Amino acid sequence: MALLLNRSDVQQVLTMPKAIDAVEAAFSELANATAEMPPRTVMIDPAVGGWIAYMPAYIKTSGSLGIKAVTVYKDNPAKFDLPTTIGTILVQDNQTGEVVAAMDGGYLTAVRTGAVSGVATRHMARPDSKVGGVLGAGVQARQQAIAIAEASNIDTILTFSLDDQASRQEFADWVAEQTGLDTQLAESGEALCREADIVALATTAANPIVSADWWKPGAHINAIGSHAPGVRELDTASIQRARIICDQLEACMAEAGDLQIPVEDGDYAWSDIAGNLGDVVNGDTAGRTSDDEVTLFKSVGLAIQDISCAALVYREAVANGIGHEFDFSA
Repeated sequence: MALLLNRSDVQQVLTMPKAIDAVEAAFSELANATAEMPPRTVMIDPAVGGWIAYMPAYIKTSGSLGIKAVTVYKDNPAKFDLPTTIGTILVQDNQTGEVVAAMDGGYLTAVRTGAVSGVATRHMARPDSKVGGVLGAGVQARQQAIAIAEASNIDTILTFSLDDQASRQEFADWVAEQTGLDTQLAESGEALCREADIVALATTAANPIVSADWWKPGAHINAIGSHAPGVRELDTASIQRARIICDQLEACMAEAGDLQIPVEDGDYAWSDIAGNLGDVVNGDTAGRTSDDEVTLFKSVGLAIQDISCAALVYREAVANGIGHEFDFSA
């Protein structure tokens, strides 16, 4: 029997604190080579503006096994009244291979992306950071704000996006309600970056939206919005200035336009990357080497994030009697 879990089921059991811990453990396993994660299979359909990916992972110590199918169709909201990003996850029993859960992956994707930024913040941001900032106002930006609040000791969050004033205020009010922190609207992206100690970039920008001279000494940046070749949120000078940790170097080499473009232009080298997040979690690589250093976590998203969180959701759903049982073989 398998559990079918819709979005509201997932929302009932997946909290940011538990997700951060699960994702942190998964990155530790990846660095220790106790997790298997083949490169994700990606297809692109320019005719409909579709990005399609299949992401398997097996985290052996925890026994978490599964695959996510995720798509990004930018015209979905306008043409079909559907989310831009749609994901579905299968969780399997690692002893038998049986599918034990099928669940909505949309909300989970946003939470796990916030969670990995939470892990990076925990290990790379200055402990005395007081002001967080979020550029963007979508689903991902919301979870980035929650993750920064959970993983740090900030007391203020600044927000900025290119949305209209009413939408920007709604986002700020939501963040304040969810985090319990003083949340303020910044006048501009530049004003936000100049004041914030921890900044999340969570936009759909194709070209840089920040400048290297905006960052405070000692600032930490979580860059998660750009996850495809040819697009970027960060300018080349920011890449050159920062100590960079990747979720996984190989994945970033294949998909992170923020890094690919400076490398292709001859302005940066892959050998300049300081390391992978799992090595930072395990204490084998320093996330930060000085208080004044600008640190940057670059993520394109890994299957271990999805499967670790999906396995957590499955366990919590079973324990709490949530979901609908379904027999695929009946």
